Amino acid sequence: MSNLTVPAEGLTSLTAAELAEKIHSREITSREVTQAFLDRIAETNEELNSFLHVGAEEALAAADAVDKALDAGEEPASGLAGVPLALKDLLVTTDAPTTAASKMLEGYVSPYDATVTKRLREAGIPILGKTNLDEFAMGSSNENSAFGPAHNPYDTERTPGGSGGGTAAALASGQAPLGIGTDTGGSIRQPAALTNTVGVKPTYGTVSRYGLIAAASSLDQAGPCGRTVLDTALLHEVIAGHDAFDATSVDKPVAPVVAAAREGAQGDLSGVKMGLIKQFERDGWQEGVMENYHAAVDQLREQGAEIIEVDCPHFDDALAAYYLIMPCEVSSNLARFDGMRYGLRAGDDGSHSAEQVMSQSRAEGFGPEVKRRIMLGTYALSVGYYDAYYLQAQRVRTLIAQDFARAFEQVDVLVSPTTPTTAFKLGEKVEDPMAMYNFDLCTLPLNLAGLCGMSVPSGMASDTNLPTGLQIMAPAFEDDRLYKVGAAYEAGRNK
Repeated sequence: MSNLTVPAEGLTSLTAAELAEKIHSREITSREVTQAFLDRIAETNEELNSFLHVGAEEALAAADAVDKALDAGEEPASGLAGVPLALKDLLVTTDAPTTAASKMLEGYVSPYDATVTKRLREAGIPILGKTNLDEFAMGSSNENSAFGPAHNPYDTERTPGGSGGGTAAALASGQAPLGIGTDTGGSIRQPAALTNTVGVKPTYGTVSRYGLIAAASSLDQAGPCGRTVLDTALLHEVIAGHDAFDATSVDKPVAPVVAAAREGAQGDLSGVKMGLIKQFERDGWQEGVMENYHAAVDQLREQGAEIIEVDCPHFDDALAAYYLIMPCEVSSNLARFDGMRYGLRAGDDGSHSAEQVMSQSRAEGFGPEVKRRIMLGTYALSVGYYDAYYLQAQRVRTLIAQDFARAFEQVDVLVSPTTPTTAFKLGEKVEDPMAMYNFDLCTLPLNLAGLCGMSVPSGMASDTNLPTGLQIMAPAFEDDRLYKVGAAYEAGRNK
């Protein structure tokens, strides 16, 4: 077992907010900060495999531009200007490959930037590189990557979570102070819980999906990742907001997440009502996880929160509904990867028909889990099964949304463990898809309802000495509630 947790000293141990303050006051330069993280990546990435591509030259050029502007007396482009970031390799970039961790897109460079990428550049945030993930964001352990799994810095024989394990591992190991992930069924929150970091799935439609390679369009959502709640809020503020290029983007003001994080840091939760979900108090979940969860609830109560148990009966059906809806959308979205227009083309020697080239390209380009989900979705959408499977799953989705609505009539936020266990060993669940799917039981319902959620570190499990996470959930467009409660909990734990 190898442990690569964040160094106790040096620039790479500082929070993003601390780094920004030092850069903007000219105590240090963005180039110095960016180089420190690039050095850390060079030191650790061979063992962690968290980055699939490192853009050192591009990152340093962006840092130099920030330094030049600040030296000229200009105001920082954002509260995080000059602080570098790790970008999940699912958001397209013009200056780096975007592979979605798939052989299908190996070497692909986009002709345009995703809106999130564009907003990061406009905010003066250097992009260190592109991070590892489960292929096309399908998986819970990062083991479905065509380029090998990322490794958990707390124990490199274990998963950092999925699909966004690369971003979480980069944060936890000091390779980056900030990260961008995407969350279709827990792919930001679940890796955050396993790596002692903070991850937020914003309300669906509040962060643009333009340039985010789609897996399941009604579920996918990009979001911020950090090592503290305030850092994550500062990044959230940069990437959120309406985008005319995204038909699902909502034209609403960005929730005051930074102000909420600063308010929450005072530690007072008086008047806040919190719901404990009856369905997430399960026998068989890891003892150390549940110990930390109950300790978190006790702490929140001591900080003034009123604790109420709520019943969400249809959450028990969320896994089944998700694994019908998600594969159906995958089947549709991934039909474009056919060996004809872009991506891998196999068997194109002039002796094969177009259909044969398509078949061979998809057979060679997609990994086993992607193929499994395409086949599940295609079957469920086929004549004779659409009503029995897909439409029924959508009805369950509505019932889950109604469960949330009733719960939020009683409470301001809901809390739960983020995951049923701590990080499992790489290879442990690969041959058992259902065991892998069950790992996301706590995170899936939120995506089906389009609401917002956060995972914040809740300590080390007593039985494994590995990180656990507390999940906080709030109604749509009330993302600031996450940050107030998350920051308060974080402040209470750090006393």
